[in-house]
Amino acid sequence: MSAGFLKNGNKAHIYINTIWRKHSISDSLGAPITRTPFQQPKASYSRFSQRKVKDIEFSVPFPTTNTQSVSRFSSISKSAFIGWYLGLIKTRPILTKSITSALIYTASDLSSQTITRSSSESYDGIRTFRMAGYGMIVLGPALHYWFNFVSRIFPNRDLISTFKKMFLGQAIFGPVMTVVFFSVNAGIQGENGREIVARLKRDLIPTMINGVMYWPVCDFITFRFVPVHLQPLVSNSFAYIWTCYMTYMASLEKAGIK
Repeated sequence: MSAGFLKNGNKAHIYINTIWRKHSISDSLGAPITRTPFQQPKASYSRFSQRKVKDIEFSVPFPTTNTQSVSRFSSISKSAFIGWYLGLIKTRPILTKSITSALIYTASDLSSQTITRSSSESYDGIRTFRMAGYGMIVLGPALHYWFNFVSRIFPNRDLISTFKKMFLGQAIFGPVMTVVFFSVNAGIQGENGREIVARLKRDLIPTMINGVMYWPVCDFITFRFVPVHLQPLVSNSFAYIWTCYMTYMASLEKAGIK
């Protein structure tokens, strides 16, 4: 009888272990469980469903920035700015071009001072204001009338007309504006006539030589590919680098009078 009891007890033990393993496998999808082998599983399917819902929720990506929308907004903003600027050029051409020249001369002078000054020196605000005034009062209106004048003489944009415009720029406009720039800047700083002449003798020829090496390519692009109403803007854009050099030359000490 004891042998039969042990045999039946082993069968019961195996049966109980089998049931407990089945319940453990079904509950492994949820949190760890602690129950007796005879305890019925509690809402294993519900726990499995909640787990799947959580997986689905976490599988949905978080809202991210739409790069295409940002680039589209940026292009729209640029188009709006260009349209606004073109409208100002049409309605107030001289004022718009003068302000543009003043801004470019301001940026150029600040860049020139950043390159040439030592770390202990501060920026010369008066010098920057002087350059901005020259761009506003002198260069902006001059560019407006010059490009309109050249376009009336040579209305086409073929190669021959482009080279003629370039020649006039190098032979007339460039030298005249360089002399005006050095003279006005020196006069504002308090130099007299003899000192201005001495400065021109010292700085004009080197400046003209450097201008011949820089401006022909810029003028070719401007006269060949740019409409006349935008030529001052493009010329001012090219003038940014040139103006850094010009403001440096204008800031040199007085030339010695012989």
